[in-house]
Amino acid sequence: MISPKKISLSLWTLFLFLSSQAADWPEFRGENRDGVWRTDGLVENFEGMPNPLPRKWSAPVGAGYGGPTVAGGGVYVMDRKISNSEEAERVVCVDRVSGESKWTHSYPCKYEGIGYGYGPRTSVTIAGGKAYALGMMGHLHCLDAESGEVVWAMNLAEEYQIDMPIWGLASSPLVESGTLVVQVSAPADGATMVGLDPTTGKEKWRALSDKGSYVSPVVIDQAGKRVTIVWTGERIAGFDATSGSIYWEVSTKPNKMPINVPGPAFNADHTKMFLAVFYDGSRLIELGQYAPTAKELWHRQGINERKTDALHCMISPPFFVGDMIYGIDSYGQIRCLDPKNGDRVWEDTTALPQERWSTGFSVQNGEKTWIVNERGEILITKFTPEGFQEIDRTQIIPPTTPLKQRREGTVLWSHPAFAGTEVFVRNDRELICVDLGK
Repeated sequence: MISPKKISLSLWTLFLFLSSQAADWPEFRGENRDGVWRTDGLVENFEGMPNPLPRKWSAPVGAGYGGPTVAGGGVYVMDRKISNSEEAERVVCVDRVSGESKWTHSYPCKYEGIGYGYGPRTSVTIAGGKAYALGMMGHLHCLDAESGEVVWAMNLAEEYQIDMPIWGLASSPLVESGTLVVQVSAPADGATMVGLDPTTGKEKWRALSDKGSYVSPVVIDQAGKRVTIVWTGERIAGFDATSGSIYWEVSTKPNKMPINVPGPAFNADHTKMFLAVFYDGSRLIELGQYAPTAKELWHRQGINERKTDALHCMISPPFFVGDMIYGIDSYGQIRCLDPKNGDRVWEDTTALPQERWSTGFSVQNGEKTWIVNERGEILITKFTPEGFQEIDRTQIIPPTTPLKQRREGTVLWSHPAFAGTEVFVRNDRELICVDLGK
């Protein structure tokens, strides 16, 4: 007969295992799209661990910039395959525990007029048992997340007059309040943004006549309302996702070209929103607490992308820790800004290569900030008003995406997924899982 004590211990072990497995990363930058890694029990450093870190599994994938997402028993990613002169984009799902293939959906897709056309830019959004995937040329799919069967599909380039951004469509779809929100980038149709029925793909609304950007929409609670925030190539606006009506908007019209890639950063109570762009510098916007409103507080811009002021971010998303603003400037400089006016508090140049568009993807876990940089290294760090502290770093995956501007010749420009105690990261050859639990 099994003792109650042993049964209790077994149940507790099972509970801990299931709790770890239940933590998902179902969309771009995780749950709430806020870049927060909500888990406990992570390693304090990499002492005694192999370099590079050991994998739980590795699965073959093709090229692409879009990061993986994790939900239930699946890990999802988009890639591009070329064989016998035939070009295709794919949505790939592998088993979360083993890395073995669960299903793949492939469709013909020829890249035309696109810069850096190695593969898709977006992350697969998992919501309500469905997988929503947007390809670089406008192929939009709703797939059954478990089986990969097509629920519905459409080619946005056939439905709308897309003014294709130079780097293609890169904004990950969002499901909010029974609406699939997609940045289509079709200003001639008044359809920079569209809201679709997520079960059928039928259009519910369209809005704005702006050039598109590369920023994925996010949702916050503001003044008792769910506000969907979209940042086009010309403005940032707060929407009602159900109707497409606009609560507020702030002009961000660029001096040179739409080049906003990283999304907005918010402080803890969503009263401040920070924006940073490679050419156009930084803005801090105050968000109303008693009504859904927005007002620009300050805008700082340097002479150019080399002689910058405040922050000129390119790919790496900025973030708040406490009241302070942090981010990666145009040539890899990590900076801390005073939110009162955008003044620089400190700068660090040790975490990243000092190269044009140098990139690192950061997530917050308690007091620590984890960074995966473009060299394929993972860093455990702390950001405080007093300075940048690197606790430890090690290699997690080789960078494989070609970039002639780099001395090493390759980069990693794909945001990892952080689910449970595991990190899921891809390059142009493989998708891997690494467990960072104690």
